[in-house]
Order: sequence, then structure tokens, then C-alpha cells
Amino acid sequence: MRITAFTMWPCVGKALLRSHQQHCFLISKVCAQQLHSRSREFTDSCYDGLYPGHIFTTPIQKALLAVGSGVAALQNPYRHDMVAVLGETTGHLALINLRNRMRNDPEGYTILTERPRIRLSTLDLSKMASLPDGSFGREYLRFLDDNHVTPDTRADVKFVDDEELAYVMQRYREVHDLLHTLLGMPTNMLGEVAVKLFEAAQTGLPMCTLGAVLGPLRLNARRLQKLFTSLGPWALRNGRQAHCVLSIFYERRWDQSLEDLRQELNIEPPPLILSASNKRIT
Repeated sequence: MRITAFTMWPCVGKALLRSHQQHCFLISKVCAQQLHSRSREFTDSCYDGLYPGHIFTTPIQKALLAVGSGVAALQNPYRHDMVAVLGETTGHLALINLRNRMRNDPEGYTILTERPRIRLSTLDLSKMASLPDGSFGREYLRFLDDNHVTPDTRADVKFVDDEELAYVMQRYREVHDLLHTLLGMPTNMLGEVAVKLFEAAQTGLPMCTLGAVLGPLRLNARRLQKLFTSLGPWALRNGRQAHCVLSIFYERRWDQSLEDLRQELNIEPPPLILSASNKRIT
């Protein structure tokens, strides 16, 4: 039987995941225990953090949390709490760069000033449902329905030791599903890896790079071929060439056509149409 890179990659990835499973479990358990302990201490004490929910950590604690959450996320990419911790403890420099890009853009500066949040409580779902097909708001609502996701699943930031940078991280999380809509990608593993490739090139967040590199370990040969020959190059190219996706006040763009918004951001339409029927990542 002929062995190709596409057939070898999933086998190698599964072997690596099996060999690290016990190690990942132990470290993720320690990480979770520390998170629970710190959260309980915060709840039992008077609030004196930089922002509601902030938990102060030393550089050593951040390093331990980064390692623990990283291996836990590798073992189980559906552990969104661990993915969130990894992003917060490793993304300081990238967040500074994103914040500066937003400050230098008029619309981005308005977002930093007004601090909008994307939650079900802030969305007018009935109005969005009445928008015409092809409008950004209607297509975003369709994405939520088709993939059975909600913006309320995005965790609040805890470990970023700067109030403004914490908001930038929060905004990134809440814009994530909007990027799925802009890129035309579902929340199954292949779609999520494509979005992570785009985000890695666009934001520079180490968490996104790790997801883009390790995510393909969980893809079969057929999906790997789609990623390497089509979706991957497209996602990286568009992530590099697109305007700052955090500098768009999406809440004021619901009635804009998806095609026009893509053109404004310099994002090309997806080369493939993926189904939302496969196992998803919320």
C-alpha cells in the first residue's frame, strides 16, 4: 500500500496524542485545581482587581497555567476553559499590538472607548431575522442556528493584567463567531482549523498558532488534503492581507451585505463550502 503524507499525518498525530494522554491528564488536573483555588479565593475576598473577575498571577504562575492549559487543550480541544486560559497567559505582546492597531483606526478607537459586548442580551434577534438574505446580520444569525452555538458561551477574561488589554481579548473572543460568518466556515474541526489559521496570521496570538499547528492532528486524510491544498493557503493569505478585524463595529454593520463587508476587509470568499453537519467546536 502506498503511504503518503496525508495518510501518515493522522497516524502520527494519534500516536503522539496517545503517548501524551496520561501526562496531559495530570497537568490539566493540576491546572484546573489551581484555577478553582484562585477563583474561590477571589470570590471569598473583597474585589480589588483591575476589572471584575480579574485574578492576579505572577509570571511563574502564568507559565504554569500556560503549560497546563496547553497540554489540556491538546488532549481535548473542546476544553474551552483551558483554551481561554492559554490565550490569556501567552498573548500579552500580541494583545498590545492589536490594541495599538485599534487605537490607530477611527472605528477601532470608538470600540475601545465604548466597549460594546456581543451577547444575546445585546442582540436584537427579531430585527436580525427580518434582514434580507445575504446581509451580515442575517447570515450571522443563520450561522448561530446552523451550528447550534450562542455568543454567551464566551468566557470572561481573568488573567490579563491590564484592563484595556483584557477588553481586547474579550472582544477577540466575542468576534470569533463573526469571523466564522465572514469566512464562511462552520464549527467542525476542519472549519475551526481554517479560522485558527486566519486568526494566527491576523492577530499573532500564540493560542491561535498552536491551534492552527496542532488542530490538523485530528483531521483524517481527506480533510487534510482539503486543508493543505485549498483552505490553509487561503486562510493564511487572507489573515495577512485583511484589515484589522477587531476594528470593525460589527453591531452597526448588521444590515450591510456580507459580500460588501468582505470587500471592505479585503477578505476573499471561501474556496470551498463546508457543511456544518460534522462534529462541532462551540
